[in-house]
Amino acid sequence: MAQVKYMKTSLLERRVGTREKGPKSVTLRAGELTVEFVAGGLRTLRYQGHEVLRAIAYVVRDSSWGTYYPEITECSIHQSDGSFAVTYRARCASADPSQALTYEARITGNAQGNLVFDVLAEPLTPFLTARCGFAVLHPIDGVAGRQVIVEHVDGSQEQSTFPEFIAPAQPFKDIRALQHWVTPGITARCCLNGDVFEMEDQRNWSDASYKTYVRPLSLPWPYVMEQGIANRQSVELDIKRSRGTPAEPVRRKAGTHKGPVQVAVGAPQGTVPGIGVSIHPDQIAEALGHPTLLSSLHPQLLLFHFDPTAGHGPSHLRGFAEIAKCVPATGKTESVLELVLPAERGVREELFGVAEMAAAAGLSLAGVLVSPAVDRKSTLPGGKWPPCPPLAEIYQAARQAFPAAAIGGGTLGYFTELNRKRPPVELLDFVSHCTCPIVHAADDLSVMQSLEAMPHIVRSTRAIIGGQKGYRIGPSTIGMRHNPYGAQVTANPANRRITMTDSDPRQTSLFAAAWMIGCVAATAEAVLQTLTVGSLTGRLGLARAHASGELLRHPAFYAARGLAELGGNLRYQCHSSLPGSVAAVAGVDRQGRSVLWLANLTGQKQEAVIEGNQQLQSVLLIDEQGFTGHGADPWREREAASTQPVQFLPYAVACLKF
Repeated sequence: MAQVKYMKTSLLERRVGTREKGPKSVTLRAGELTVEFVAGGLRTLRYQGHEVLRAIAYVVRDSSWGTYYPEITECSIHQSDGSFAVTYRARCASADPSQALTYEARITGNAQGNLVFDVLAEPLTPFLTARCGFAVLHPIDGVAGRQVIVEHVDGSQEQSTFPEFIAPAQPFKDIRALQHWVTPGITARCCLNGDVFEMEDQRNWSDASYKTYVRPLSLPWPYVMEQGIANRQSVELDIKRSRGTPAEPVRRKAGTHKGPVQVAVGAPQGTVPGIGVSIHPDQIAEALGHPTLLSSLHPQLLLFHFDPTAGHGPSHLRGFAEIAKCVPATGKTESVLELVLPAERGVREELFGVAEMAAAAGLSLAGVLVSPAVDRKSTLPGGKWPPCPPLAEIYQAARQAFPAAAIGGGTLGYFTELNRKRPPVELLDFVSHCTCPIVHAADDLSVMQSLEAMPHIVRSTRAIIGGQKGYRIGPSTIGMRHNPYGAQVTANPANRRITMTDSDPRQTSLFAAAWMIGCVAATAEAVLQTLTVGSLTGRLGLARAHASGELLRHPAFYAARGLAELGGNLRYQCHSSLPGSVAAVAGVDRQGRSVLWLANLTGQKQEAVIEGNQQLQSVLLIDEQGFTGHGADPWREREAASTQPVQFLPYAVACLKF
């Protein structure tokens, strides 16, 4: 057999799946004020070490809510002991010459806690956009449920709180300024000028922030910015400290600590969710051509996507039935149909038609997750909902058509859609939604920070559906399988980190494996029945076909296989002293052994110390030294010594058995 030739994989590709380097970050300092200047925006604004704002950015969207990445020129940075100043020019343009806009930016900050970000923009063409202007992100840690003073454009003030549970609609509108307490002794007032601003709860999309943005959603979009008409906006931040107030301890963030991360494994805590994979009709041939892939993965759930409006029919159901046979008979693997209901004829007729096709195909279904096709597109708060049969009618008909199956509902979109259109849960056996971290931002830090929002999502879901209702999440992938907010997902021919694409480069890398373990850790309190971690193959897959015909397993495959070993079994409480740096999941595998999975969620080296007297039997690592990207087994064994910290290279994952 001829030897298969692979392209050389760079260190960066092993870590994040692309040769594109992350944007350069410059730390700006003025006394106690620090901020990161990244790609023309500001990240991680801190005062005396406390996070004040997560970001300030001038954001330019295309007509489908895709984000332009500005070309920055003439950038000048000046810093002194008590102040800093940044100026630059930027240009946003479409691939064709029909859309172009330029802007000039100036950022200043001083030791008194004042910061100003000013932008003057001018369209070079009639510029079609869904949004163009400032977005300010307040963090959620230490802010959710806390007091805020909202100053409105009419001069009135509102004493309120940041939402505790995720708000489906805008919590605040007509905003001129927001003042909140960073600590009991530090206040921050953020004033927004040049347009009317409102806030949305970005936790809906798993962003770890509240976003205040320009142009109310009640106005039409997309809209045209007239050629040659300048638009000026600014953000002014004023931070004040009360005299005589003792300093608060700083909440540590990922990458800011020194010394090992402490990981404690505690008492039993329910069960580890069953691990699922989704299979689209387009992937049937590939799955059947590589049957050992599924038998090796041995998931608890096969989620078969079926959409009659896309031409799916009896042959695809027969293919699903054949795929289900690839899973070992030992252990329980459920087949669930993810059904997009056309709702063009009577729903009862449509559902019974699908049930008859599934029976004729020999597809045995443990569950049916049903959602009307019109709900695949999001309806904005205050918008007009499209015609749709009542969900109660759909669920009752599904129960009749599939009497032996568990009936699921909710949404095939993201938590946003579940939050805005809440189903009659009393008619359902389980409720489901998906997650995707690249709706608004696609840089590595933002994607990992999305894990901070996951506990908020599952708490808010439980508040909607109750504590005992079956709850499933997935597919939960970095890439976007479907765009509820625009015409389509964004193409990514350059293999970059971009928003709203179904082809995220990190899916093939260590990053995706670490993020997956982070998802399981972050949803611990949800008591999930299942978590679907991606497709079996394809752009959102755990593996991909090489030109040679060989199937290459990504690091995420090995993480999913390891988590599936724990799926449905006893789970242990886990505590990481810095969950934004090291995620931890512990449970019992199929052989009855105690297993701890750890993931480095950062691009820096980390160390973790396991508390207690557990005797380690083995430590296996997947990191950039063992993973080549060429299909070889990536595991690297490390000497098991309970007294030594586990050392992680960037985005590495470890499996510890006791």
